[in-house]
Amino acid sequence: MNADLKLVIFDVDGTLVDSQGDIVAAMAAAFAAVDAEPPNRQTLLGVVGLSLDVIFPHLRPDLNAAAHARMEAAYKEAYMELRAQAGAAQSSPLYPGALEVLRALQSRPEVLLGVATGKSKRGLDKLIAGHGLEGLFITQQVADFHPSKPHPSMLHQAMSDAGVEPHQAVMIGDTRFDMEMAAAAGIPGIGVSWGYHPRSALSDALRIIDSFDALHPALDEIWSAAA
Repeated sequence: MNADLKLVIFDVDGTLVDSQGDIVAAMAAAFAAVDAEPPNRQTLLGVVGLSLDVIFPHLRPDLNAAAHARMEAAYKEAYMELRAQAGAAQSSPLYPGALEVLRALQSRPEVLLGVATGKSKRGLDKLIAGHGLEGLFITQQVADFHPSKPHPSMLHQAMSDAGVEPHQAVMIGDTRFDMEMAAAAGIPGIGVSWGYHPRSALSDALRIIDSFDALHPALDEIWSAAA
């Protein structure tokens, strides 16, 4: 373990990129696959961050496993089609300041970057390629290989990959699932207010920021306190 290293782990949807248009449209396709009406937009965005195999049983507990599987397959197909039509960079644009803060953090020799997302590996790979972010994240944790957030498995693996202890890591995300995951892993969580869950849902966050400009000071304060 290198005591000087720091690991900054980002959620993706609602934190780095705004993919809500495609998410809501793909959800509509998923519900259509079982001849059902989707819930309202707020409800749909409220489950962003969970893995798909958790989302559909949560939203429609009255349906059986086969129906949930059809919904998941329809969601994935619709999402891929939407991304193919517009391109990943256009269908899931980076939030203002996201690229700049990622590059600035990358330039700090002691800082390593990672992601922990409910996306599939294929979806994350497409997004990274679409935005030209190859080589930026030394650890990439996705839904394919872990239990759904807020289980801390993604963060445990990210810290293992980076060779850091919990006090050297920080999780940044927009949902209560991100903050609950961070708390379960024993690492500080920074909530962002521009995502899909309201500020009031981020009660497990150590800090909440309103723009990427505030991220560097928040990180430095957290790490100084842990030193």
